[in-house]
Amino acid sequence: MSKKALLIDGYVDEPAAFGVPPYISHYVRYAAGILTIKGYDVTYLTIDQIRAKNLWNFSSSFDLVLLVGGVAVPGKYVGGNPVNFKEMQRIFSNCRGIRLIAGPFSLFYAKRGGSRAYQSPIHADYLLGPDLAIDLYNYLFETNIPRNDWRIIQTAAVWGASIIKQHPRYPHIICEVELSRGCERRTHCSFCIEPIFYPGFTSRPVQHVLEEITELYKNGCVAFRFGRTANILAYYFEKDGKPCKEAFKELYEGIWKSCPEIKVLHHDNANPAFITHFERECTEILETIAKWNTSGDVLSFGVESFDVKVLKMNNIMNDPENIVRAIEIVNEIGKFRADGIPKLLPGINLLHGLMGETDQTFEENLKWLKTILEKGLLLRRINIRQVIIEPKTALWRYSKVGKLKFNRNLFKIYKEKIRQEIDLPMIKKVFPLGSVIRSVYPEYTEGSITFARQLGSYPVLIGVGGKIFDCSDVVVVDHGPRSLTAVKYPLNINKASYEELVLIPTIGQKRASKIILNRPFSSFEQLKEVLNDENCLQVLQQVNAVVL
Repeated sequence: MSKKALLIDGYVDEPAAFGVPPYISHYVRYAAGILTIKGYDVTYLTIDQIRAKNLWNFSSSFDLVLLVGGVAVPGKYVGGNPVNFKEMQRIFSNCRGIRLIAGPFSLFYAKRGGSRAYQSPIHADYLLGPDLAIDLYNYLFETNIPRNDWRIIQTAAVWGASIIKQHPRYPHIICEVELSRGCERRTHCSFCIEPIFYPGFTSRPVQHVLEEITELYKNGCVAFRFGRTANILAYYFEKDGKPCKEAFKELYEGIWKSCPEIKVLHHDNANPAFITHFERECTEILETIAKWNTSGDVLSFGVESFDVKVLKMNNIMNDPENIVRAIEIVNEIGKFRADGIPKLLPGINLLHGLMGETDQTFEENLKWLKTILEKGLLLRRINIRQVIIEPKTALWRYSKVGKLKFNRNLFKIYKEKIRQEIDLPMIKKVFPLGSVIRSVYPEYTEGSITFARQLGSYPVLIGVGGKIFDCSDVVVVDHGPRSLTAVKYPLNINKASYEELVLIPTIGQKRASKIILNRPFSSFEQLKEVLNDENCLQVLQQVNAVVL
């Protein structure tokens, strides 16, 4: 009789790894693979399933319980909430078998941005390191294989692919796929945990990536993101000390040859300084990405600050002019629209609470963001976070001897200014009125509004009028700084609900009631007579409304 293992997905959020639903991290898939190889019958649950079904005692019936979780770069989550320390205690207090912890939780615990992380108290029999596959293999098989053994990792990836079928959101999932480990730079940013997790830079063989994606595809996954990499453009950089465009061509051609029905192929991190330093080579790689990816893709730029002093003190190795140039390059290549939305855009990460920060830092950031907007460049999104001071980083060491200044009140004011003065006009340019967004999935409902998103990298949150229960196309009718308002597409005036009609600018409650009382309409001329408002009619035509 085979032994039973419970694999609990507590969700991870790291600089180069994401696993909050609908994402499934590489960690849990690798873990499932190693456990299967060892002969365990693996049951997979998310922490949200445990919460919803009150399964805190469920772990008592398993021979081994492995919890994967932890947050290194906290954010606001729509698809689920990462496991917290008390929940981990509660789960393990009921275990009778082996207790294992993996993910950032095995190293430290951070409650929120703007705080110091602290070492997690040990409530397990063993803490697995960042190289989960190798550490778990060594623990279970009592071997001493060195880290970054891609052969073992590849075996784990292929054997663990079928675990995705146990995810509660299957098949509406996206798999985070690993390309490289560590950072290609010789010195690192003061706050970054990536080189602590993985001290050397190494790229995963192209053939291994193709084999894993093909196996995941066979098991029903059609959405992928190359997120488990600190800088996508540095893939295979360690081979010759320069960007390797051939690796990207081999990778993408192989993916589409083996998996022709993929719906999403997206990316995450890219270093703007790397783009400007190797502009010719990176331009070619970006052209390859924009050719083979799917629309709505985002390259996340770790800008962190536009303040030159902050950049220097924290060893970020960038400057504002180069950042803007990198944004220009990505816009030149990926700004074109496919399926109604831009193919590939940059996103910006800003980080506060760093060494050298002053009140002037906020002004510098706002000034350069306004420059980007005035130049007509597009940004998919701007993430503004407070730094977590994490063990073994330069910032951790500095915080013990120096004082980090942070103006919390000014931070709130400045964040709101960016939302209104930058984000709002920017989102209107990225998703103009009437933009059709394909295949959005419901996340949750509040009153008469269903909040939905596409599968993909940093998908925009969309408040859709009325109820949607599965994959739907929507059309944009209004904008918020960080979200959109939409109705189902196409919008049929003769069938649209009151809740949908009132969301459309210029219509409002009275006109919505008037439309409902006077329909059906056989033409827009009839509608025009009832509304008696040319501006209202123009808006309806902009959002592709029909009368059928």
